[in-house]
Amino acid sequence: MIKEQKVVAALRAAWEREIEAAQMYRLLAEEQQSDRRRGLFIRLAEAEEGHARQFAGRIVSLGGMPPEATTTPTPAQRRMMKTFGADAMLRRLEAEEERNIAQFERQARDLSADTESFELFQRIEEEEKQHATTLHSLKMPDEPKTRLEAMLKGEKWHVSTGSWIGDAIYGVNDGLGSVFAVVSGMAGFAGTQQEAFRYVVASGLVATLASALSMGSSAFMATTAEREVYEAEIGRERNEIEQSPEHEREELALLYQLKGFSEEEAEMMATRVSAQPELFLKTMAQEELGLSERHFPNPLIGATSAALSTAIGGILPVLPFFFLRGLPAVFAAALVGMAAHFAVGAAKSLITARSWWASGLEMTLIGFLTGGVTYGIGKLFHLG
Repeated sequence: MIKEQKVVAALRAAWEREIEAAQMYRLLAEEQQSDRRRGLFIRLAEAEEGHARQFAGRIVSLGGMPPEATTTPTPAQRRMMKTFGADAMLRRLEAEEERNIAQFERQARDLSADTESFELFQRIEEEEKQHATTLHSLKMPDEPKTRLEAMLKGEKWHVSTGSWIGDAIYGVNDGLGSVFAVVSGMAGFAGTQQEAFRYVVASGLVATLASALSMGSSAFMATTAEREVYEAEIGRERNEIEQSPEHEREELALLYQLKGFSEEEAEMMATRVSAQPELFLKTMAQEELGLSERHFPNPLIGATSAALSTAIGGILPVLPFFFLRGLPAVFAAALVGMAAHFAVGAAKSLITARSWWASGLEMTLIGFLTGGVTYGIGKLFHLG
């Protein structure tokens, strides 16, 4: 009796999870603009409802009370959808499907003595794996670069433009901005005393060197890490194809359906692609993960380019202090700094496609504000 109660409790818990998933799928279907995506969510909801009916039937056969519930989304679920949006709810549902798979597997082991319940859990677990695959395919693929940038958050060198010209511009921009702020602050601190200007020059040179080394090392790590992320993703996809070729073929067919092909066309294309292992791997990497064959830059070249461009940008606001002293040096450094900020901002328009003068003025304003603030802070600790 106690054993049957345990089985019924596990079946009821599984039934509740299926009902909640069906409600969420129907809610997501309501949010879709595309008929094809709406239809996919409705089919998923109907599949979950079918699972729930199977669990309910098994509960009744064991003498339990038939559970009852509606698959209409609840007010609480609608509030969550309104608050967090469809994308967040889709991610949440995908995580729930993965947890359900683990739960089904664990419960199947626990109930292995009840053959019929055990087989029911195993069968539905396999179907839930297909649902998880479908949900993963419905999401936009994350670029490895996006994940890499999240890993390197806090590092300076996390913008890659795809060309050494763009990377050099960003390097000059970073060196100029950071060192100009340091020099401005130290100029405010040192005042106009002749000897005190050694502090300005020393701090400017140290800041230039530190920025260059930081950018160079960050560029090196970013390039090598991006390559490692790419290779790891390809390796995982290769293993999945080797372990579950039929599962991956079905996933590819679904991806083609999401692109607008009919079910028959998608099946035919997926079958032809999966017959060629290397093409299958490349196609899955592209369609599922957003990966494509690419050439990665040499890490040493990237590091050197980043360090040199940063050093060039950093040294510009320091140069006037080698030739001038007192207020003329401060004014000359400010003039050089503002001109360099404008030039770098204008050069960035080659990458951003913005108006060159608007980009230049924006950078000049940023430099003016940064220099003014740090100069003012330096003045608070003025040597006197």
